[in-house]
Amino acid sequence: METIKSDYELIQEFVKGSKICINQLISRHKNKVYTYILLMVRNEQLAEDIFQDTFIKVIKSLQEGKYKDNGRFLSWVIRIAHNLVIDQFRKEKQMNVMSNDNFEADLFNNKKIADRSIEDELINDQICTDIRSLVDKLPEDQRQVVILRHYLGLSFKEIAEQTNVSINTALGRMRYALINLRKLILEYNINLCL
Repeated sequence: METIKSDYELIQEFVKGSKICINQLISRHKNKVYTYILLMVRNEQLAEDIFQDTFIKVIKSLQEGKYKDNGRFLSWVIRIAHNLVIDQFRKEKQMNVMSNDNFEADLFNNKKIADRSIEDELINDQICTDIRSLVDKLPEDQRQVVILRHYLGLSFKEIAEQTNVSINTALGRMRYALINLRKLILEYNINLCL
């Protein structure tokens, strides 16, 4: 039986010339990295482009010896993706381009998912759309914490590492995000019940 290699072992073998190891690393982490990018840019084609650019940069950085293993390869990759997303937002802002894509994802799990009627599905889709639009109205630091926590399922420790802040700051941002979301729900008179 073949043992599963750690990220560190795969990186070491890739640096020594094993091309298959980078494929294993990408395969292992592609869902979380792509999901993060997609949730940030909300455009599938753009997310795919940034995803490819992310791993091109990862490969180059690994080959140039720029990655120092600290057991947080995924966090490092997401940081690269995040920086590329920020670069994209800056480009769009300079070009004054706005994306009108309407991709939505479920922010909060719902126990009724298994036994829903069509009407429940439509209502749930509307709730998800409403929540996502409210999350987009949050300040960037609060929005980022909500996405990392509720969409990607990162712990507050991982969020703190990812965003280069203390755990208390990450927790504080989530607290303020929830307070602001409650205010926005009241302000926009949104019903979040099925």
